[in-house]
Amino acid sequence: MSDFNPIYNTGSEEEENNQTNDMFDFDMPDIPEATEEKKEELKDKDAVGFKFGFIGAGQGGGKLAETFSSIGYARVGVINTADQDLATINVKNKLKFGEQQGAGKNRGIAKQAFVDNKEDVVDFIKESVGTDIDRIFVTVGAGGGTGAGVCSELVKTVREYQDTIKAGSSYVGLILALPKTSEGKKVSQNAHDTLKEACELAEKGVVSPLIILDNEKINKLYPKLSIKKFWQVANANICSLFHLFNNIITKNSEFSTFDSNDFRTVLDSGIMVFGATNINNIESESAISKAVRENLKRNVLCGELELSTGNVAASVAIGDEDTLDNIPQEYLDSAFNQLNRTLKTNSTVHQGIYKGAKKGLSLFTAIGGIETPKDKLITLLKAAQ
Repeated sequence: MSDFNPIYNTGSEEEENNQTNDMFDFDMPDIPEATEEKKEELKDKDAVGFKFGFIGAGQGGGKLAETFSSIGYARVGVINTADQDLATINVKNKLKFGEQQGAGKNRGIAKQAFVDNKEDVVDFIKESVGTDIDRIFVTVGAGGGTGAGVCSELVKTVREYQDTIKAGSSYVGLILALPKTSEGKKVSQNAHDTLKEACELAEKGVVSPLIILDNEKINKLYPKLSIKKFWQVANANICSLFHLFNNIITKNSEFSTFDSNDFRTVLDSGIMVFGATNINNIESESAISKAVRENLKRNVLCGELELSTGNVAASVAIGDEDTLDNIPQEYLDSAFNQLNRTLKTNSTVHQGIYKGAKKGLSLFTAIGGIETPKDKLITLLKAAQ
């Protein structure tokens, strides 16, 4: 048997020359290696315990996000279906999505526009809040078209994004501003449907906290405000209270410290409301208890919520040096106990006592674990009919 010698037939010399002539010879240009663009570090203005991001949707939600930006939060973005509405919002990151200009109070139009442009929104979220973040909050006005229409889809999209970047929490925060009943039937119907969906997302463990801001309640607290100042006060109330808790967990106290784990417990509890009260009469234990009892229901920023269904709360007392030097500890304990008695049996109240510059004593509260506000849903539904 002869040896196997493979022979490769490359053709004639002329064919080889033709093949060589047919080859495209060129000098490779210098192409620089891809470098990652250095982005400006997103840093909040004040010391905060948690790095929160805020994505506002619609005009009402955009104004809420704008307020957080004005306070000093750096991770903020606003989306809308109308350029005209976006032009009124003073934040760096803004996205117009969809081909239409506004949703005309039609939730369905806004929802479809969001679905059609979801990937643009995902890119925008990343650009606005980055990846070094603990939790993202969606802010919406429940009565409009855009914010109300995209609320559920935006929450789910943010949840997916947080899971992708392994954020500090899998929960998505949601701040929902309910309209005044005087704003009309369509607005009330939108608010009912949006609140109902939001509560369902909270029950499923997707949303926490669900913070409800009730403009009907705020209108009763501040009945003489002008239209312009009303919205400023409404937004400042919720945003400032929220920031107070996130800021104070970075502070030490010689009395009693409210820390980040305390705050996280309340944030993870589902439906949540904030409130604040000034305690003017500190002459007796009973006077303080009465002040807390009366003002808690009046000053919590949402009506028709059963606070007695709450199972966890944060309570921070801030007083000037003279007040704290002279008020007996048992008086403050009475205030905290009064709050505890407002909640379910065996609930937890996380406490903090801090020295402040303002004269007198103020009590700031955050109550969580509240059950779905069925009475509020009924009120909105009746207003829509």
